Amino acid sequence: MNKIKLLLVSAVCFVFFTISAQPDITKLSKYIDSCRTEWEIPGMAVGVIQNNKIVMLEGFGVKEAGKQDPVTSQTMFGIASLSKAFTTAALARLCEQGKISWDDKVTKYIPYFKMYDPWVTDAMTIRDLLCHRSGLETFSGDLLWHSTVYSREDIIRRIQYLKPKFGFRNGYGYSNLMFLTAGEIIPVVTGKSYDDYLKENFFVPLGMKNTNSSIRYMKGVSKESVAGAYDNFAVPHCKKEGKVIPIKYISWDNIAPAGGINSTAEDMMKWLQMLLNKGKADGKAFLTEKSLNEVWSPQNIIPLDNFDRMMFPTMHFHTYGMGWDLFDYHGRKVMNHSGGLDGMVLHICVVPEENLGFVILTNSSNYLPYALMYKMLDVFFGKKGQDYPRVLLSYVKARDESDKKAAEEEEKNRAKDSKPSLKLENYCGKYCGDLYGCATISLKNKELFLQFEPAPEFSSVLKHWQYNTFSVEFTAFPSLPRGKVNFILDQDGNVSEFTIDVPNPDFYFTELEFKKQKDVR
Repeated sequence: MNKIKLLLVSAVCFVFFTISAQPDITKLSKYIDSCRTEWEIPGMAVGVIQNNKIVMLEGFGVKEAGKQDPVTSQTMFGIASLSKAFTTAALARLCEQGKISWDDKVTKYIPYFKMYDPWVTDAMTIRDLLCHRSGLETFSGDLLWHSTVYSREDIIRRIQYLKPKFGFRNGYGYSNLMFLTAGEIIPVVTGKSYDDYLKENFFVPLGMKNTNSSIRYMKGVSKESVAGAYDNFAVPHCKKEGKVIPIKYISWDNIAPAGGINSTAEDMMKWLQMLLNKGKADGKAFLTEKSLNEVWSPQNIIPLDNFDRMMFPTMHFHTYGMGWDLFDYHGRKVMNHSGGLDGMVLHICVVPEENLGFVILTNSSNYLPYALMYKMLDVFFGKKGQDYPRVLLSYVKARDESDKKAAEEEEKNRAKDSKPSLKLENYCGKYCGDLYGCATISLKNKELFLQFEPAPEFSSVLKHWQYNTFSVEFTAFPSLPRGKVNFILDQDGNVSEFTIDVPNPDFYFTELEFKKQKDVR
């Protein structure tokens, strides 16, 4: 009997040692850099914390393509939707203090908040705002904040004009606007701005000295850059006509609670360490374990699709908590979130059962961080999985080739010899809609010119495509492809409105309404 017990104890120890064995970090580092090169990413930073120790904290590549300045662990990136976890953490603290409740009605704090359906307006709670079950389609309304002059309040007031995609609490639709609304509850309750509250309650006490919530703190990036702004930051990039090019930062100040934070891999290690230490850091409690359990508990179901089942056979559920995406992987519960802004893509991952957390920051538009998460989980779980980054890269290349052929076919089939129905001056005028506001069409150098009034940089010459359709290209934003503006004529042959479509995965131009206004001159 004693021999059997000894063998059993030895087996358990062997299994424990196998699972907890330290991966070859040097090998992992080389692998990450090779993936960066294959994905044509100028620079990235990766940080890993395991068993309360930072086991990897490294920069790869350069801050800007064509230059030599390297990315380091202290290089600042816009972390986009990784900001959502900070917003829910701030609200969790207010819940702990009894100042709000997760199930309080939103209108209790923001009386001007309205949804398309008055019943939904009255029923919407803080919890609803944070788990993407408002009924809005994923990314619906995001053009309201993209480079517009609209304030946070202006944007929230316009939500009422967005038509729902599905029933309230009856589906998953990722909404930045709901997180913006949630973040604006903080100043109502505390008397401090969202930005100041995060700085005073998280950034400063956690020692996240190079973390902020505005590009104004990056030297030379904004016309409103503050004195002493940080100068070690990564430059965003996108691929244009097959070449990776640097692009400018876009201000996320008016949507900050959903994605406006900037940080470094080094600072994010402090955030992860606090989360893995059950909400404590340096003897100070930032969040209670109860709060973490709440935000890391499933609130909304994300159906597994065929791709998930094929690629990740050990995944049995996929849900959203509050500010966190949740799934199981090789029997562990994984808390994670992706983030993307124009020219940067990021990912954060927390696995409390393994006392493991990591962050991946990149300075281009790509899908590597998502794929690399699974590869890193396999490495740290001691599992042999697929080479996810290279598998996904093959899919991306195939998709890009398909898109290229589709564009060539569209160009081949368009009616090049067709003419507009009217003289160009008859298309000119002001076009407006309740949701977005107005746009003007004018004549410049004998060509039609489009200008979105709420977003000064959204302007374009309209090139005739066919019939009453013109091509549009917003050159200030190289990541956006060419699109189409189609003028609609009424029964009398006069222009009544125009529609616009710029096909891309993030911003829905098709939901904008532009009705021609009567000339009051």
